[in-house]
Amino acid sequence: MRTDVRLTVTERDDVMDLRRLVYFVAVAEELHFGRAASRLAIAQPPLSRQIAQLESDLGVMLIDRSRSQIRLTQAGSVLLERARDVLERLDRTHREIKRIGEGFSGHLRVAFVGSATYGVLPNVIKAFRSAYPDVELALSAMNNAEQKRAVIQREIDIAVARPSLEDEELKSEPLLQEPLILALSDTSPLLEQQVTRLSALKAETFVLYPRKPRPSFADHILNICLEEGFIPKSQVLAQDYQTAISLVSVGVGIALVPKSVSQAERPGVAYRAYEGHNPGTALSLNYRRDNRMPHLFNFLKVAQDVMRRQRKP
Repeated sequence: MRTDVRLTVTERDDVMDLRRLVYFVAVAEELHFGRAASRLAIAQPPLSRQIAQLESDLGVMLIDRSRSQIRLTQAGSVLLERARDVLERLDRTHREIKRIGEGFSGHLRVAFVGSATYGVLPNVIKAFRSAYPDVELALSAMNNAEQKRAVIQREIDIAVARPSLEDEELKSEPLLQEPLILALSDTSPLLEQQVTRLSALKAETFVLYPRKPRPSFADHILNICLEEGFIPKSQVLAQDYQTAISLVSVGVGIALVPKSVSQAERPGVAYRAYEGHNPGTALSLNYRRDNRMPHLFNFLKVAQDVMRRQRKP
């Protein structure tokens, strides 16, 4: 005949108290109240009372005390098996929750502008994955407008924007400041010039991005041209950086792009510095001011460490 031990909590709050389960397991494994009390660092009489109270609450005998050496009853053996499982699950859950609470496990959602995939961001992602291998990184490409909506609505945790996202609910931290350079077709006659002056390019077709929403990086470039005394007569608008650089590669026009993109070779594209107004461009890390998750701050610290190492001579 099988003896069923019910592990559900009844109307009495103290039934199957976890502390009593720990006490019972110690006694059941030691089969000796004295050794169990020493293992638990408590006196033997309170331990005996707790086990007796557990038996009373469950309405079953768990330990046979009629012999010189105590033994588990059938109900006690079943409870030992179940109690070990409960305590092991509880311990595993505690470790898992603690790791999530410290940012060593769980997930982090990061969105980035297309041009950020060159230069520093891949190094930050690689460093974060190395430092926190159990954190699942969800990565997605978005323009600034999409990032702003997503981070405000808590669909992402961090937005890597160019230059930054402006909103009272958001905090922005600088990641990288870099100059702009020219992106040209590798067959462009401009490559034959020793010095390329921005003011001399007013007759060139400028490939700008994104097409929308505006104002955007495209307007940043147009303002730079305006500082040089001209507005490009011919403009081709692309929706994102990848499309823009593809148009440059086939000779549609030229583009002003962040210097970091030149670190990755692109067939059909050449890069060079120019003379003229160059305020540069920036990347920033943007997040909600009320986001206190440790994963976020771990990511920010990793990014700062990567930038610090890159700035060293």
